[in-house]
Amino acid sequence: MDRRNDTKTGVYLLQDGNEEPFNIRLHLAKDILTIQEQDVICVSGEPFYSSERTVTIRRQTIGGFGLSIKVIYMKSNGSVDNSINFPFQVQVLRNAGEDVTLTVSFLKKTPAFLKLPLCEDCTCVPSDQSSGTSSPLCDSGLHLNYHPNNTDTLSCSSWPTSPGLRWEKRWVDLRLIPLLHSRLSQHVPGSDVCRKNAFQVIAVDGVCSGVITCPAAEDCLDWLQAIATNISALTKHNVKKINRNFPVNQQIIYMGWVDEKEQDSVQDRMYSSQFLALRGSSLFKFSAPPVTTWDWTRAEKSYTVYEIMCKVLKDSDLLDKRKHCFSVQTECGEDMFYSVELECELLIWEKAFQMATFLEVERIQCKTYACIMESHLMGLTVDFSMGFVCFDAASKAVLWRYKFSQLKGSSDDGKSKIKFLFQNQDNKAIEAKELEFSNLFAVLHCIHAFFAAKVACLDPVFLESQGAATTTGGAPTRTSVSCNTQTSKIKYST
Repeated sequence: MDRRNDTKTGVYLLQDGNEEPFNIRLHLAKDILTIQEQDVICVSGEPFYSSERTVTIRRQTIGGFGLSIKVIYMKSNGSVDNSINFPFQVQVLRNAGEDVTLTVSFLKKTPAFLKLPLCEDCTCVPSDQSSGTSSPLCDSGLHLNYHPNNTDTLSCSSWPTSPGLRWEKRWVDLRLIPLLHSRLSQHVPGSDVCRKNAFQVIAVDGVCSGVITCPAAEDCLDWLQAIATNISALTKHNVKKINRNFPVNQQIIYMGWVDEKEQDSVQDRMYSSQFLALRGSSLFKFSAPPVTTWDWTRAEKSYTVYEIMCKVLKDSDLLDKRKHCFSVQTECGEDMFYSVELECELLIWEKAFQMATFLEVERIQCKTYACIMESHLMGLTVDFSMGFVCFDAASKAVLWRYKFSQLKGSSDDGKSKIKFLFQNQDNKAIEAKELEFSNLFAVLHCIHAFFAAKVACLDPVFLESQGAATTTGGAPTRTSVSCNTQTSKIKYST
């Protein structure tokens, strides 16, 4: 493993589809992950596969010729003639003798397979002598010749002796994964099963790295954190550019991939990938990252941040084997469960949600909800400066008001009613007020958001980060709000 000039490299195993694992080299740069495979390439001289030659195949005791032939007839206009059936195709090699000679004019993709024989007197010996094996083609009786009559099985004379021809084993690019909006996954797709010391990276266009296996858990975690750090840095830079086109009240605070637990999950499909974004007053859920302004209008779902509740799940609250999970309770009381791959990603989300909520509460300053008290239509205003204000819906006359500090407790029936317990400032008596709402959870979450914002204003670390975010001109810094977000309903005790 190597770290130089903000890059990271290492050699690992890759499981690509149903193929056998093979060695690959990872190269991590700021904006791209390069996956390389080892290949044998001609580094000087004219390679033998550039001109027409013959291939002699010798039948083996086990495995036969090891290949099949398909005959295709071409029409005069260059198209394939599918009207002719050739039943003899499958019998060509089966009925052939011990040797079959073919004329080949193009075999450019085979250098990795044609590991050249390592003979001292051969002019085409690869410069990487460490491989120490002869060509599998030579071992199986295959020759690439300039002379059709040459049938020496393992003689180096069967290889071209063109002066200056030199071969080397080198790492060549197999796959390039752009990191912007790409996602990491340690889990078997759709499940809660975490692979051992393995992960994959999926680009925004769906190109997958394949399953990369590391020798140790520490090595795997190191790569995950390094890739996640680069993705986060690219996202932050991209958000800063996008925010230049949006007004202050529509700034993006967070963008990133999560896995959402399916509501009606089955054993082989428990989770699906979703892209979450916090922008202005809303939490957006997408199936793919928004690229254009129009994409923001096509979100699958959107929620008002101060009317939903985020809860980071403790180990005892986890629903399955997935770690680093959080839930979002909507204004309708629906619970959605999400998972991220790393603890640092969970922390970024939590701080971003708290920041988005604080900024929106600070912007709107107050929110009013219709309610019923003692069979009369009322209005309850949650005001950032004044606290709770209840007024008659018809006359607008204020019936009572209390500061946030006077709320000593509350409870709800989980359906529509909230019972507030306020302390009278004059006689210190507890006064109960019961209100009925048609949107109970939205009201509960809104009150919680205003309390959290109040607490955040008393946190010097939070205030300092707020000032830093304002002076940088970019998206607000993802900082922590000192409040308890672990309860889905507000309950205060005396």
